[in-house]
Amino acid sequence: MEKEMSVIDRARIWLSGSFDEDTKAAVKEMMENNPPELTDSFYRDLEFGTGGLRGIMGVGTNRMNKYTVGMATQGLANYLKKMFPALNPVKVAISYDSRNNSKYFAQIVSEVLSANGFKVFIFDDLRPTPELSFAIRKLGCQSGVMVTASHNPKEYNGYKAYWDDGAQMIAPHDENVIREVQKITLIDDVKWKGVKENIIVIGGEIDAEYLDLVQSLSLSPESIRRQKNLKIVYTPLHGCGRKMVPDILQRLGFENIHMVEEQAVADGNFPTVRSPNPEEHDALNMSINLAEELQADLVMATDPDADRVGIAIRNHHNKMILLNGNQTAALLFYYILNRWKELDKLEGKEYIVSTIVTTKLLSEIAASFGVEYFESLTGFKYIADVIRKNEATKNFIVGGEESYGYLIGDFVRDKDAVSACAMIAETAAWMADSGKSLFDLLIEIYQQYGFYKEGLLSVTRKGKSGAEEIQKIMADYRSDPPESINNSRVIKVKDYLLMTEKDITTGREQSIHLPKSNVLQFFLDDGSIISVRPSGTEPKIKFYFGVRESLQSKADFENTEQRLDEKINRIISSMNLK
Repeated sequence: MEKEMSVIDRARIWLSGSFDEDTKAAVKEMMENNPPELTDSFYRDLEFGTGGLRGIMGVGTNRMNKYTVGMATQGLANYLKKMFPALNPVKVAISYDSRNNSKYFAQIVSEVLSANGFKVFIFDDLRPTPELSFAIRKLGCQSGVMVTASHNPKEYNGYKAYWDDGAQMIAPHDENVIREVQKITLIDDVKWKGVKENIIVIGGEIDAEYLDLVQSLSLSPESIRRQKNLKIVYTPLHGCGRKMVPDILQRLGFENIHMVEEQAVADGNFPTVRSPNPEEHDALNMSINLAEELQADLVMATDPDADRVGIAIRNHHNKMILLNGNQTAALLFYYILNRWKELDKLEGKEYIVSTIVTTKLLSEIAASFGVEYFESLTGFKYIADVIRKNEATKNFIVGGEESYGYLIGDFVRDKDAVSACAMIAETAAWMADSGKSLFDLLIEIYQQYGFYKEGLLSVTRKGKSGAEEIQKIMADYRSDPPESINNSRVIKVKDYLLMTEKDITTGREQSIHLPKSNVLQFFLDDGSIISVRPSGTEPKIKFYFGVRESLQSKADFENTEQRLDEKINRIISSMNLK
């Protein structure tokens, strides 16, 4: 009863004061007719987490709305003032995607920041996350805000907060901003009245410079000239990629690009998909159907803020198949490193970066080219941190993670689906030059390094009770870790929260030299790896599975893949996850 009263007390605050009448009416309606929704809307403050804001849009302290956005932005402004006291003005860049209310929230952010005396650069229309990252660096900004909920369903919105290097904030800045945001307890603490003179609209000039740099990444222009008619189907899934991706493909010389027209319309309701997430097979149905109709060679789909890309390619039965994020990363990394070697660009100080839950195949590829491999925590902000720490002494080539995010070059410091689409298409052209396909290249990689197969299971637990259940799952794994999984002994456990790695066979423990994170990894005697982590942006707990076998020939691909899939399914069953 005490918790319910605190919810009601929170809600009553929104029935008075400076809140607008529509908001008050919505709160009153929930109080009278929808107590469960009232509880979920007010049981806590929408968390300004280490990735910024993200939540369901609506009225309440636990919802994305103009008040929670304004309060979070005031907290960000207060922190920036503390960190850059000698700068007048502090500069911030803002962009937004096609989601419902994204432009509206971006305008609120710009008004609050300008009211705090900041110089604000805001794009004239929706732009991809990677271009926002580029703009921060180009314009010498101290921070940036991208209004987006990435690939979440249409009910969500949010924003990502960036630091002066164009990367999303990490410790200590993320935690310090959170503390400043938590100090903003009243909407009257926010400077709402924007200063028009402090807001500068940007657009085409940034587009041109960004695309020039993406174009400069090209490693095989001759292959593209010879394969300019490579048939490509592209869909922006109603999001930001609708102009940038076709533009860069045309700049590179591709002439046979087909857009899924129904999905080229920017629409925050995402009317043609269940979820605008290129990780989900359903999201690519329309593009694959078009590819089959046209007999296209390659399908690419980007999410609403165009930082992730999913692809489909033709197998040796001439059927379009979807690749997972690890497979696309393997193709990209192998192609780029191979071309760097062929062009004598490898000087001995190059490196690549991936994450702890991404395929270990990438480290094998790096080793074969004599390129250093770095591993980071999950999330591109940690890949960007590796780049920041090494930019004075080493050359970053490419980074990527299993969740369909990739970065080539360092002029952007977040995942970039625009440059990734460009390089994926170039890889296809390079293979076509020798009469082969991307599928052929994937098989060659598996034959050389081993057939690595990964699986991902996301378990959703919504609301307050769901968050508590996810916490309990992690606590149970820590207090009583499994001794075996799928009849294979657990021989090593990595706990990134306790920052320890324990060899179960010897009892020896050593430290993990990465930031703390709520992740557990179980390494099995048969070489399998299982990783468990709660999502930082969604009400989910994610289970990652990695298995491996040798692949003798192209003819063995399907049987080997089936065995590996069956093994992943057995692991899932043995962990009682289904």
